[in-house]
Amino acid sequence: MPIIVKKIDPAQYSLKETVVAINRVTKVVKGGKNLSFSALVVVGDSAQKVVGYGTGKAKEVPAAIKKGIEAAKKNLRKVHLLGGTIPHVVTGRFGSGLVLLKPAPAGTGVIAGGSVRAVIEAAGIPNVLTKSLGSRNPHNSVKATLDALGQLRDKAEVADLRGIAQEKM
Repeated sequence: MPIIVKKIDPAQYSLKETVVAINRVTKVVKGGKNLSFSALVVVGDSAQKVVGYGTGKAKEVPAAIKKGIEAAKKNLRKVHLLGGTIPHVVTGRFGSGLVLLKPAPAGTGVIAGGSVRAVIEAAGIPNVLTKSLGSRNPHNSVKATLDALGQLRDKAEVADLRGIAQEKM
């Protein structure tokens, strides 16, 4: 079931950027090798629970990061939380990357590694347990984490989908 994401205006948020990965890439051409840089960037507003990612590619690192930030601002999504953690266990998948997110009690903090941590902190989730399974590729991990966050449902949304009153749940 494809998840429908509505457009979010980046101008109304105070977004914080995090560079997850920078990769030097070369293209072999007739005259030799063309060198460029690829950047994976996560942006988010932890107060408003909004997060997004983007990739940029350019001849210099700062230009690649800037392009990644602009792409990430076009790819923002809202995250549903319950108190200080996520409402339920969820698994996100992208390619061979698999990320498991579990709710955690207050005071636990963010138990996550690398690229998953960048997304969780940008989204402003204070307490969560994560496990990265399958691919450790930063691109796949970021996309799998955002897939998992997109699957989170709040109580009102589930009640509406089931067609019952929220008080009966």
